[in-house]
Amino acid sequence: MTTARLVRTCGRLRQRTDGDPEIAATVASLRALARRIQLLEVEIADHTRAITALVRAWRPDLLSRCGVGPIVAATVLCAWSHPGRCRSDAAFAMLGGAAPIPASSGQTVRVRLNRSGDRQLNQALDTVALTKLRTDPATRAYAQRRRAQGKTNREIKRCLIRYVARQLYRLLETQPALDPT
Repeated sequence: MTTARLVRTCGRLRQRTDGDPEIAATVASLRALARRIQLLEVEIADHTRAITALVRAWRPDLLSRCGVGPIVAATVLCAWSHPGRCRSDAAFAMLGGAAPIPASSGQTVRVRLNRSGDRQLNQALDTVALTKLRTDPATRAYAQRRRAQGKTNREIKRCLIRYVARQLYRLLETQPALDPT
């Protein structure tokens, strides 16, 4: 049984007056929780529609990117704010916590994930990178190539997140094409 179907079924449960009080309390709790979930799902849909409209009005080209939905786009736009806020794609990556930090020791040369910056932007960049890794054939081929070079999955993901930050920054810094209609 799917979750949505289970929630609908629990929302339709009827309160019974006869029988075990524990069962009656359980039914009442399940019914109340299911109805709250249904209300929250409607509220989520309303907010998503509103956010989508705002993003489309501001930067519709952002939604055409692989892995960028309305919530991720809104998060990226809020962090980016306006042209010129970040002087380069490296500064935008540092803002999002996607810039590599040197973590070399002795003869080992490596970098690690940046733990600072805007955590919401970092999560948005991570979402885009993971979606691209799952759905984009070019990104999958890149990951296979890097694996063959001896990179770990964590290092590959870090490189992808930095690449996504660079792509989004360049897209945001260019002026969107005006719609002739």
